Amino acid sequence: MCRSIKTLRPPAIPEEATGEEIRAAALQYVRKVSGFRAPAAHNREAFDRAVEAVAAATAELLDSLEVRGAAARRAG
Repeated sequence: MCRSIKTLRPPAIPEEATGEEIRAAALQYVRKVSGFRAPAAHNREAFDRAVEAVAAATAELLDSLEVRGAAARRAG
């Protein structure tokens, strides 16, 4: 769906995703779903709320994931 959104968890990236990376992915997702690269002024608030909600859900998901073998790779 959104080829420009990259995987935001190790081992795809070496360390935890930054807030900036999470927000950029959320922005790409909302742009794709809404069909707007930049919304009109009357849609800006809804667009921005959606980006923040997707970013929060993404951060929560990443915090909750358990990547098997990750602890062993970090220790080695």
